[in-house]
Amino acid sequence: MGQISFEDDCLIRELDSRYYGFLDLSNSKNVDIRNLVQQTVTNLQNYIANGQLPDMKNTHDNKNAIQKYDPSNPVDQHMENASSQNNEDSKLLDKQICEKGAVGDEKAQDEQYINALCKLGHLHLLLGEYSEALSAYQKYLRFRENNYWTNHAFIYGIGVAYFKLRCFKWAIKSFQELLYLSPNFTCANEVHLRLGLMLKHCGEFHIAQKHLQLALLYTYPSTFSELQVKFQIAHLYEVQNKHKAAKDGYEFLLNEKNISLELKADVYRQLGWMYHCVECLGEKKEREANALNFLQKSIEADPKSGQSLYLLGRCYAGINKVHDAFLAYRNSVEKSEGNADTWCSIGVLYQQQNQPTDALQAYICAVQLDKDHKAAWTNLGILYESCGQLRDAYACYLNATKQISFQSSLFRRKQAIRMKKDTIGLSKGLSQRITFLEGQLSQAPLPSITSKRRQLCSIEEAWNLPISLEMNSRQQQTAQMLPRQITKQSPIQGPPPPYPHSQLSQSPIPAKRIKDDGAGQPELMQNNIQASSQLHQNLINISDSLNQRNFNAMPETNKNSEQSVVDTFDDISNDIYKQNETIKLERLSHDALSNNEDSKHNEYNNGVATDDLSTTFKIQMDSKQLMAAVKLLPIDEPPVHCTILQVNAPPPSPPDCPPQKLTRDQLLPPTPSVHLENKKNAFSPQLQEFCLKHPIAVVRGLAGALKLDLGLFSTKTLVEANPDHSVEVRTQVHQSPDENWDTSQGKRVWACISHRSHTTIAKYAQYQASSFQDSLKLILPQDESDKGFPGSQAMSDSDSKDSVSNSNIVLKRKKHKINSKMLRFGTNVDLSDEKKWKPQLTELQKLPAFARVISAANMLSHVGHVILGMNTVQLYMKVPGSRTPGHQENNNFCSININIGPGDCEWFAVPDAYWGGVHNLCEKNNISYLHGSWWPVLEDLYKENIPVYRFIQKPGDLVWVNAGCVHWVQSVGWCNNIAWNVGPLTARQYSLAIERYEWNKVQAFKSIVPMVHLSWNLARNIKVSDTKLFELIKMCLLQTLKNVLHIQEYVRSKGVEIRFNGRGKNEASHYCGQCEVEVFNVLFIKEQEKRHVVHCLSCALKLSPSLQGIVCLEEYRLSELQRVYDSFTLHRTQGLAYTQ
Repeated sequence: MGQISFEDDCLIRELDSRYYGFLDLSNSKNVDIRNLVQQTVTNLQNYIANGQLPDMKNTHDNKNAIQKYDPSNPVDQHMENASSQNNEDSKLLDKQICEKGAVGDEKAQDEQYINALCKLGHLHLLLGEYSEALSAYQKYLRFRENNYWTNHAFIYGIGVAYFKLRCFKWAIKSFQELLYLSPNFTCANEVHLRLGLMLKHCGEFHIAQKHLQLALLYTYPSTFSELQVKFQIAHLYEVQNKHKAAKDGYEFLLNEKNISLELKADVYRQLGWMYHCVECLGEKKEREANALNFLQKSIEADPKSGQSLYLLGRCYAGINKVHDAFLAYRNSVEKSEGNADTWCSIGVLYQQQNQPTDALQAYICAVQLDKDHKAAWTNLGILYESCGQLRDAYACYLNATKQISFQSSLFRRKQAIRMKKDTIGLSKGLSQRITFLEGQLSQAPLPSITSKRRQLCSIEEAWNLPISLEMNSRQQQTAQMLPRQITKQSPIQGPPPPYPHSQLSQSPIPAKRIKDDGAGQPELMQNNIQASSQLHQNLINISDSLNQRNFNAMPETNKNSEQSVVDTFDDISNDIYKQNETIKLERLSHDALSNNEDSKHNEYNNGVATDDLSTTFKIQMDSKQLMAAVKLLPIDEPPVHCTILQVNAPPPSPPDCPPQKLTRDQLLPPTPSVHLENKKNAFSPQLQEFCLKHPIAVVRGLAGALKLDLGLFSTKTLVEANPDHSVEVRTQVHQSPDENWDTSQGKRVWACISHRSHTTIAKYAQYQASSFQDSLKLILPQDESDKGFPGSQAMSDSDSKDSVSNSNIVLKRKKHKINSKMLRFGTNVDLSDEKKWKPQLTELQKLPAFARVISAANMLSHVGHVILGMNTVQLYMKVPGSRTPGHQENNNFCSININIGPGDCEWFAVPDAYWGGVHNLCEKNNISYLHGSWWPVLEDLYKENIPVYRFIQKPGDLVWVNAGCVHWVQSVGWCNNIAWNVGPLTARQYSLAIERYEWNKVQAFKSIVPMVHLSWNLARNIKVSDTKLFELIKMCLLQTLKNVLHIQEYVRSKGVEIRFNGRGKNEASHYCGQCEVEVFNVLFIKEQEKRHVVHCLSCALKLSPSLQGIVCLEEYRLSELQRVYDSFTLHRTQGLAYTQ
C-alpha cells in the first residue's frame, strides 16, 4: 500500500461530493490530483478489504499543508479557502481520531472503517465512476441507518449518483431530504436544478418550476449559468402548452449578449419546432418559413447538432420537399448515428414512396437502436400488414402496444390531458388491429412450401440481418429519383410533427400511401387491408408523431427520455467547462462552499460533536437557560435547519404498513357507525370517545336528533341567499364508484384527471337541475307510461339509497347512450362570510362541541385567523359521479362532513397506519401522493394488505374522518355536502399534525396550518394535563424559540438591525414567498421592493449573502415569547384540558 504524504492527506480530506461538477479530474491540468485520487481509492479499497487503515501521517496545521499548492491554481485556491474555514473543526476531528487510534479503541476503528466507505464513494463520484460510488455509499448507509442524515455531503453524493444512474425516484428522495435538513447547503442550487429537471421529466410541472426558480436565486458557485436555467424554465412552459410564455422566454434568451453558441442553438431549435407545430403562432406558410429559418440558424450555431438536422428534415417533409428532407436526415445520421427517431422518419419517407424493402431496413435500424421505439414498431407492423404478412405485423403491433402502455403510464399523471387525442387514437387503433389479427391468424392455415413468396423477409430474419452497407447510397439514389417521381403523382404531405399537440388530428394525410392490396392475396385479406386503409393512415400519422414525444419531455434529444434529462444536465455542466472552467472554479472561494454545519458531517466525523450539542437543549430548560445555551452556538454560519419534531429525529418519511397479514374479511372491515336517537345521545362524552377511537365513523340520524334544518344548505336556499357566489367547478368523467379507467378505456388506473373552472351558485344550480331532468328522460319512456325501466325509482332525488344499484343503472345507460359522459362537480364553495351565511352558520351551533366549527376544544379555533375550508365551512354541490379524489386532510387534522341530501354519497377509507402503503402505490403508478389526483384501484390495495372501509352516507349522516385517515368519496345521487376540519386536543392529533407539517417541508408542499404559530397560541390559551401532548407542544416551543434566538444573534453579527413590527389583530401567519415554509417571528423583506414579500432566512441569504438590502422585522418581543415559554407547564389536574 502506497504512502500518502501529509500535504496529499490534507487535500484528500477536503474532497467530497460538494466538489462534483467543479473539480474536473478529466482535465489535463488536474492530472496530479486525479492520480492522487486514484491512488487513494486503491488504498481505501485495500483497507476495506483487509481491515487496515491507510498509512497517513498525523496533521497539526492544515493551512500550512495547503500552502504547498499554487494559490493561483483555482482548484488549489478552492482547497485553501475550504480548509481555512473548516480549520477548527478539522483539527478537532483529527485530534479525536488520533487519540482514539492511539488508545486502540475498537469503536474508533469501526468508525474509521465506516467513514472510509463514505470517502470512497466521494472519490468514485469525482472520478465519474457512478456505479462504484453508489455501491460504496450504500454500504456506508447500512452502517449509518440510524444517523445518516447528519452527513449532508453523503446525502448529496448518493443523490448525484442516483441521478447519474437515472434512478430518479431515489435521487428525488435524497435531494428533498437534503434541502429539508440543510436549506443553505453549499450545493443547494445544484440540487434545485437537478430536482427541477427530474420533476419536469416526471410531469410535476408546478413543483419543477418552483425548484428551477429557486435555483436562480442563489449566489453560490454553480456549474450552470443563469441563462441555462431560464432556458429550462422556458421549456417547462413549452411542455405545458403555454406557448406564448415559452416563446417569450426563448426570445428573451436570444436577446442576451452573453449567450453561448450551444445554448443559442438549443433555443433556435426549440423555437423552430414550436413554429412548425403550434398553430396559434401564425399562418401556416409564415410558421413554416420561421421554422426553417430558426432550425437553419440552430445548425449554423452548432453544425454538429444531429437533432436540429433531424427536425429540419421533418419540416422539409411536412412541406413536401422530400429531397431536402432526405438530405437533412442523412446529415443527421452522420452526426448522430444512434438516433432511432431519424431512422424511423426515413422509414416513413420510404414507405410513402412505395419502397417497402428500404422502409423495412430503416425501421429495423430504428428498433435495433431503441427496442422500445413504439412508433417504429407500429409503422413496421403497418408495413408488414400492407404486404400481407400478418404474423409479422401481429408481432410488431404487440411490441408497440407494450411500449405505449409503459410510456403512457409513466407520463399519465400530468400529461394525460395533453396526450389525449394521439394516445387514444394509437392505443385503441392498435388494440383493434391486434384483436382482428388474432382472429385471422387463428383461422389461417399453416404456411406451406407452395405458399406465395413473401414480399419482405420476416421480422426474425430482418432482425438478424446486418444493417445494409448500401443504405447511404440508396438514400442518395432515391433522393435523386424522387423529384421525377413526385411530378407524376399528387403532392405528398410529410409526416406530422413529432411533438404531441391538439391540432394533430388535423394533420394532412399523405395523398398516396403504401399499396393496400396485391395480386394473389386471399379475398378476405384484401377486404381487411382495404377496410383498414384509413386506420393505417391515421396510425402512421399518429405513431410517427408520437415517436418524438420524448423531445417534448426534454429539449436535449436522446433515444431515452430519462437519458435526455441526464444529458441535459451533462450538457449544462460541460458547457460551463468549455466556456470558462477557470472562472467557475475561482468562484468556489465563496464562503458558501464550506460552512461549519457541513464540516461537522465529513467522513471522519463519528457524530459525537453533534450529539453533544443537541443534548444541551431539553424541554426542562427555562428561557434563561435556553438563551445562555444559544449564546454558545456559532454565529459565523446561518442557523441549522429548525424542526419541531424531537431533537435528532430523522427526516420524516412514509411509515411501513403494519406487518400482520389480513384475511379477506379483515381487508373489508365493517364501518364503525352509531345511530343517534335523541339530543342527549349527541352530547354524550361517549360519542366523542367513539369517534376518536376509530379511523373513520358514521354518525347516523344526527340531523333528526338535533333537529338541524338541512334545508338551509339546499341548492334552492343557496340560490335565494347568494346567487352570484363563486363556485369552483371540476369537470370529470362519470364512472362507477369502484372503477377508474384510463382515457382510452383500456385498463384501470390510479390517475384521476379533472379540469378546473369557476361559475356561480345560480349557474351551477341550473346545471344540477338540468342534469336531474336529463336523467329522468333516460330512465322514463317519452310517453311516461307506468312501466318505465326496472329500478327507475332508485334514480329519484328522494330515494337513492343503494349505491351499487344506482351506479349499475347509470353505468348501463352510459354504456349504451352516454359513452364517457362528462360531469361537473361544484366544489369548495366558501361559507365563511358571517354576513352572507348567518342562518346557515348559526344552525351549525346546534352540533356538539367536539364537532363545531368554532370551539375552545378545537385546536383550529386557536389559530387566530381564517384558514378557508379548515376552520370555516365549505359546501360541495354534486351530481351523480362527482368525485373527491384520495387524500389525507391538510396537516392530518380531523374532518366533519354532513350530507345535506337528497342523494347519497359513497365513501372509501384507509386507516392512517397504512398511508405509507397508499403512498408507495401512488409512486408505483407514477402519481404524486401530495400533488397528484388519484383514485385507488381497490384490488391493488387488497394485494398490498391494505384494508378499506366502504360505506354509504345518507342525508343527515355525519362522517367523522379521524386524524390521518386516507379517504375518497363519490356521490351516488344529486346532493350537497358541508365540511370543515377540527383538531381535538389530543397528543395523537398534535403528533400527526406536526409530522405532516415536517414531511410537507421535505416534499416542498405548503402546510396551510401554521403549526408553529398555532403551538404558541395553544401555549397562551390552554392548560394541558396530558403529559404526552404537553411534551410535544413544549418541544415545538423549545425548538422555535431556540431558532428565533439563534437567528437574531446571527443577524446582529451581520450588522443588520432588527426592527419591531408587531402583529395586527387576526393577521394571517406568514410564509416565505419563495419556498413557502412558515416564517415565525423573524421576517425578512427586501428593502427596495414595491410589494413587500416575506422571506425566510435561507431565501434571504440567497438574495443577499451579507443580508445587505434586507430588512429584518420582529413580530413578538423576546420578553413575551420567554414569558409564554416559561408559563407553559404541565397542568396536573384530572380531566380534559380546558381554556383559561
